Amino acid sequence: MKKGDLFLFGFILLKFVLQYLLIDPSYDLHRDEYLHLDQAHHLAWGYISVPPVTSWFSYLIYLLGNTEFWVKFFPALFGALTITLIWKAIERLGGSLYAQSLAAICLIFSALARLNILFQPNSFDILAWTFVFYSLLSYIKTGKNKWLYWLGVGVGFGFLNKYNIAFQVLGLIPALFLTSDRKIFKNPNLYGAFGLAFLIALPNLIWQLQNDFPVLWHMRMLSKYQLVNVNRLDFLTEQFFFFFGSSFVLILAFVSYFQHPSFRKYQVFFWTTIFTLAIFTFFRAKNYYAIGLYPIHFAFGAIYISHVLSKSWGKYLKPVAMIIPISLFVVSAPMTYPIGDPEYLKGVQSRHPDLMENRWEDGEIHDLPQDFADMLGWKELAEKVDLAYSKAPSDEYTVIICDNYGQAGAINFYTKTKGLQAVTMNADYVNWIDLSGEIKNVILVREVEDGISEREISLFEKSEKIGSITDPNAREFGTSIHLLLGAKTDINAILAAEIEEKRMELKTVN
Repeated sequence: MKKGDLFLFGFILLKFVLQYLLIDPSYDLHRDEYLHLDQAHHLAWGYISVPPVTSWFSYLIYLLGNTEFWVKFFPALFGALTITLIWKAIERLGGSLYAQSLAAICLIFSALARLNILFQPNSFDILAWTFVFYSLLSYIKTGKNKWLYWLGVGVGFGFLNKYNIAFQVLGLIPALFLTSDRKIFKNPNLYGAFGLAFLIALPNLIWQLQNDFPVLWHMRMLSKYQLVNVNRLDFLTEQFFFFFGSSFVLILAFVSYFQHPSFRKYQVFFWTTIFTLAIFTFFRAKNYYAIGLYPIHFAFGAIYISHVLSKSWGKYLKPVAMIIPISLFVVSAPMTYPIGDPEYLKGVQSRHPDLMENRWEDGEIHDLPQDFADMLGWKELAEKVDLAYSKAPSDEYTVIICDNYGQAGAINFYTKTKGLQAVTMNADYVNWIDLSGEIKNVILVREVEDGISEREISLFEKSEKIGSITDPNAREFGTSIHLLLGAKTDINAILAAEIEEKRMELKTVN
C-alpha cells in the first residue's frame, strides 16, 4: 500500500470512530431518522418529503439487522467518501501529502461531523455536491468529456436524494457564463450530461406527476412553518461557523483562485459559491443547505497553504495549521454535539450562555438544541405503547394512531411486539395506513397540547390512559398514550374519511 493510501485509510478510520464517539448512549435516534427507516417497508420512487435514495439505504439497514449501529454507519460512510473525493481532487491538482492531510483534518473536524451523526438525506447531499464539483474539476483539468457525464450522474442521483442539488446547478450556470469556462456551453456533451441527469431523475419526476406533486405541498409547509423564522443575515453569518476552525483555509482558497496562476481557471467554484449563497439567502434557506458548497474549496486552500509554507520559515507553521482545526473542534464539541447526557449539556450551556443559543424552528429559545431534544423519549414511548397493546384483546384488530411521523416511526423501530405497526396522518404515513381489517381497538398517541377528546372516547366502550413521556428534556415531553377498547361505530369509515381529507390537503398547494 502506498504511503498516501495508508494515510487516507487512517483518516477514514478516524472519521468513523469520531462519528460514533460524538453521541452519548443516553440518546435515541432522531425524529427524522425513524421516518426514513420506515420507508424501507414502503419502497417507491418518491415520498412526500424526500426523493427515494434514502429509502434504498434504509432497506439495506433493514437487511443488515435494523440496528442503531448501521443507522449511524451510512452517514459516516458518506462523510468519509466526501473526504476521499477531496483527497483525490488534491492529487489531481498535483498537491502534496501534507495538503491532503490538512484538507482531511479540516473536513473531519468541522460541521460535517454534526450532519454525519444523523441518518438523513443531508450527508449524501453533501457527497453529491462534492462529486459534481470533483467531476467539473476533472473536466477542466483534463478536457475529457467523460467527466461531464459523471457530473450528470452526480446531479441525477443527487436529485434522487434531495432536491436541494437544484440550487447548486442554478448557481453553477451563471458562474460558468462569468468565467472563461463559458465555452463549455458550446460542447454538446454538456447537454448529453444533463440529459443523462434527467433520465436518472425521471422516475421520481413521473412519481411526482402521478401523485400531484406533493413536493410543492412540502415546500409550502416548510415556508409557512420553518423557513419563515429564518433571518437572511443570520443565514449568511452562520456560514462561517460550519468550518470556523479551518476558516483560514477557506479564505486562502478564495484568494488562491485569483492569486495562484494554476488556480485561476477554477474560479467557477468561487462564483458558484457566491451565486448559490445569494439564491439561498433570497429564499430564506436553512443555513446547513449550503454546506455542500465548501468541501471542494479545501482542496485549493490546502494546496495554497502548503505552497506558502514551503519556504524555510514555513515548516514550523505546518503542524500549527493542522492543530488549529482539531483544537477548536475539541473545545467547541461539548457545546455543539451530544457527547454528554442532557443535564451535562445544560450545565455547559449555563457556563457559556452566549455560545449556545438553542433557537428552534418555532423561533423560540429552549434548554437544548432542537436536534438533541428530538433524540429523547422515543424508547419510553415504544415501551408504553407495547404495554397498551398487551392490554388489548389479542384476537381483535388494534391500530396505533399517532400525531406525528416521529412517534409512529419510533414505535415501529423500538417496539418489542411482533408485527405491531403504528401509523399517522402525518407525512408519508397517510399513504401507508392499512384498513383491510375491522378495527375494534385504538391506541392513540397524542402530543401534550392536543390530548384526547370526549368525542373520541365516546366512540368506544372503554378508555384508559396508559401513561406519557416523562423525560422533561424530550421535545415530546408530555405526549400521552391512550387505549380505547370496543369500538361502538365503524372506525374504518372514520379513518378512511380522514385519510381522504388529508390526501386532498396534499393536493392543494395554493
